[in-house]
Order: sequence, then structure tokens, then C-alpha cells
Amino acid sequence: MTAPAIFKIALAQLNPVVGDLDGNAKKALAAHATAKAAGADLLVLPELFLNGYPPEDLVLKPAFQVASLTTLNDLAAACADGPAILVGTIWLDDGKLYNAVALLDGGKIEAVRFKVELPNYGVFDEARVFSPGPMPGPLNVRGVRIGVPICEDIWGPDVVETLVETGAEILISPNGSPFDWPKPDRRMNVAVARVTESRLPLVYLNQVGGQDELVFDGASFVLNADRSLAAQLPAWREAIVMTDWTRGGHGWHCAKSGIAVLPEGDASAYHACVLGLRDYVHKNGFPGVVFGLSGGIDSALVAAIAVDALGPDKVHAVMLPSKFTSDESLLDAAACAKALGIRYDKISIEPAVAGLTWGLKDLFAGSNADTTEENMQSRVRGTLLMAISNKFGSMLVTTGNKSEMSVGYATIYGDMNGGFNPIKDIYKMEVYRLSHWRNGHVPDGGHGPAGIVIPKRILTKAPSAELRPDQTDQDSLPPYAALDDILRGLVEDELPVAALIARGHPPETVKKIERLLYLAEYKRRQAAPGVKISPKNFGRDRRYPITNKFRDNVVGESVSLPVPVPASVKPRASGGDSA
Repeated sequence: MTAPAIFKIALAQLNPVVGDLDGNAKKALAAHATAKAAGADLLVLPELFLNGYPPEDLVLKPAFQVASLTTLNDLAAACADGPAILVGTIWLDDGKLYNAVALLDGGKIEAVRFKVELPNYGVFDEARVFSPGPMPGPLNVRGVRIGVPICEDIWGPDVVETLVETGAEILISPNGSPFDWPKPDRRMNVAVARVTESRLPLVYLNQVGGQDELVFDGASFVLNADRSLAAQLPAWREAIVMTDWTRGGHGWHCAKSGIAVLPEGDASAYHACVLGLRDYVHKNGFPGVVFGLSGGIDSALVAAIAVDALGPDKVHAVMLPSKFTSDESLLDAAACAKALGIRYDKISIEPAVAGLTWGLKDLFAGSNADTTEENMQSRVRGTLLMAISNKFGSMLVTTGNKSEMSVGYATIYGDMNGGFNPIKDIYKMEVYRLSHWRNGHVPDGGHGPAGIVIPKRILTKAPSAELRPDQTDQDSLPPYAALDDILRGLVEDELPVAALIARGHPPETVKKIERLLYLAEYKRRQAAPGVKISPKNFGRDRRYPITNKFRDNVVGESVSLPVPVPASVKPRASGGDSA
């Protein structure tokens, strides 16, 4: 086939559903129709789009493997006319399962290419279910030689180098790359490195949407061979964008098209929480959500996120006061619900608490009231909220932040009850920042009102669980600014105790927080899933044993490893990303 001088590539940044082969194929068909109408030569879909990403052990099910291939063949036949399609799919060959990209053209599967670098760190377990593919050569797509490094394949130089050596003219990298706070910058740096080395233009196409704890931000882009940004797709929403390419003396060049402005910092984290909750609710078929609105900052932020995600008509807030609940909390909860326009009910927990107390009076006779009685209040609230969820079908959302979950400042089978937690990976001081941001902005696609939706007093009063008279969180914990700094050091950075003491934190405080962090592991194992925001969330990234006697007793100024770390177990220099 004669090499063309002009080539049109449609980029489909879409939101698949894991396991929904028919639904994902319909999305692909709709995108194909759009691309055909625009005169595209090639339509590109994200990594494992047909199956949804990440499919985890679902791909090991023989029935799923057969259904995937059947759906892929049906999709090829349905798209016989119009542009070719690059679509991510699983592929079974000679007893081995691959993370693959299939080229569909002329009504059939023309070719497949396999992912070489399988991520097996952090949230990724691809080496557990897939076999690594051989080094790929380019695909010939209507006279243009397209190299297809799949996601992790661009995080090192080897796969791209092979594609260059075998004649690739354009690099197209389909991705299922989950968001975390520093990830967008790292992706761009990696892409620039590959373009610099290869001297080829690169298309980075990412999926968008929530899948359990992961959330994918999209934010796909195109870099020309001179590293200039030719296209930037939006973050946090689906988009189909046409790109126009021309062949010149120095190879292919993409004409500059739309450059979307991406949310950054707190704005990006808030968007992630909204999209994660929205897709968890919608993809799992819940009619809405219910949660306890306490008058505190955490539940107020969750209320705003829920309204932005689902709309006020699908959000039900319940205030569950006890005799320790302050008048200010009652007023603040009501004001927050009113500002957001959501249903708000108030149910006293005192009759239920009194009944439990009476039932236990003989057994507890002679003992002093302690956290047992405090936790009974939380568990009554959890039971009432679960009853409302069971009766009306709305999913119970839990509202604990990462600081609390880190140190176990939460009641298992009480305020931890729920099906999902949008702020599970947000530290307390970040909760305040996101709340301030939301009071000044409405997120893209948000269903909530503009203006102050989290009352100012909620932002300024001392946090309290209100389980005993005059209680504040700081009765049991250091100030949240200090606590969060210690926790980031222990959790995200894996710093030794000595390093945190050197920062100026009191030794007894650091040791206490380390101890609480380890002791709370059993609670976190039973916590609801929640949106991953940080590079190291609880559950998928950080996997610690529940039974664990280790404590860091080194408190000197210098810390060194007693033996060298073997090269085979050293972290990858790239930092990784992947699908």
C-alpha cells in the first residue's frame, strides 16, 4: 500500500465498565460512527477497553475469555466500513493470556500486539494474570507504520527502542493509567523522554472513569517529535478528539488542536473524589446514597462530593444526635444540608443507646464508663444508617478521612459502616483544603450549587466525635498538621522514626503514632473501599500484615541499611505507572 501524506486519527478517551463486554463494544461502535463521520483513518481506544481495566482475576475465567474473543470478532464485523480500530483486549494464544491491542480493519482482526512490561507493584498485579509478550514490531495501518507500546511499555526505553529499530513512524500508547496526585506530571515527563530518544511523535491515550478504588483521569495528549504539545484532551470526562497528521521531510507531524486546561492540585483531587463516587454508585446500580451528617468537616465534604457526583435528589443526609451532640453541630448540619438542597432527617440515638445500656447493666456492673460506651453510640448510628440503606436501597457512604483510618480513630461496625468512602485517602488537613476549594468552585460536570456549601463554622471549629462532654480530637491525637506530617512520613515515604524525630516531632509522639498505625491494620482490612488519591493508599498500595510485632526502635540521628540491597529488588528508576 502506498504511504499516504495525510492521516487522521480519532482518539476516544472513554469510560469502560469491567466485565461489560456488550456495553463496552457499544461504546466502541458509537465512537467508530463518530470517527467515520469525521473522516478518520484510525480510531484508538484505551488499554483493555473491551474488557474494562483492571479486570483482575476475571480474565482467568474461561467463559470470560471465550466471550471476549466473540465480542471482539463481532466488533470487527460491525466496523467493516470506516476507520480501522486499535482496541485493547485480552488475548489467549497457545495457553498464554496476554494484555493485547487488536487492529480491526475490513471486518476482521488484522493483527494483535502484546504488552511486554507487566507492572507488578503498587495497585498492579498484571504479572499474576498475564504473560509478557515478545518485543513488538509496528503495525501497518493503511500504509502508516504504527508502533503500539502499551502503557507500562513506555516507562522504560526498551520497547520504544525496538519499535524505532523496526520502522515505526508514529507511537500510539493505549493506557489504563490510574490517577494519583503527582501522576500527570510523571506521565508527561516519561512521554517526553521517549519522544526525545525516539524522535517520533507519541499519542498517549488514557481511559477515564472509576473502577472500585481506582479512578482514571483521562487527560490524554499528543506530542510531536519536537516535543511540542499538539493536543491535550480534558481530564475527568469522556472525549472523542480528531487529530490531523501530515507526512513531511522529517516524518509525521500532528496539527495543533484543542489544548484543554487541566485541574491541578486540590481541584484535581476533588474531581477524583467526585468521579470515583459517581461511577461506583452508577456502575453498581445504586439509586443514590445515604450517610450520617454530623455537623463536622468530614461529613460536610462528603455531602458536597455526593451532590456534585449524583445530584441533590439522590443524596440523603441523616443527623443522629446524642445527648453529647452540641447545638452548633445540629445547626451546622442543617445549614449544610440546606445549602446543598438535599433531604435531611434527624433521628435521636438516645432510645437505642439507653436500651443497650440497660441490657448490659448487670454485666457491666462495677465498671467505669469508658470508650466502650462511646463506641456503643457510634455503633447505634451505624446500625440505623444500615437499616435506612437496606430499606430504601441507597448505598451507605462512610465519611472517615485518612488521618483517622491511619491511627484507628474510627469505630469498626459503627462509623466505619458503609459501601464506599470518597475521602478514604484524604488526610485531615487536605479535607480542609478541599472544603475551602469547593466553597469557591463548582467542579466540571458537578451537580451542586455555587457558593458556600460548607458553612464557615464547620471550617473553623475544633473537630470532635462528640461521644463525651467537651470532647475534641486533640484529646487523643496531636494537632492534625503534625499528625499528617508524621503519617505521610510513615505511610507514603516509609521514613524511619529517627527521620521524623529529626524533623522536630517529639519522640514519644512519633512512637505513639507508629504504634497506632500498626494496631489499626485490622480495622483497615474491614473498611469500605474508597477513592485512591495518593501514591500509597491503604488496601491496594500498602499491604501490611495484621499480626505484626515489628516496631522501629532506632532513634539515633543516622539510619543506614545493615546490608546492601540486591539490584534485583531495587525500585525501578522510572517510578512506574502503568495501566
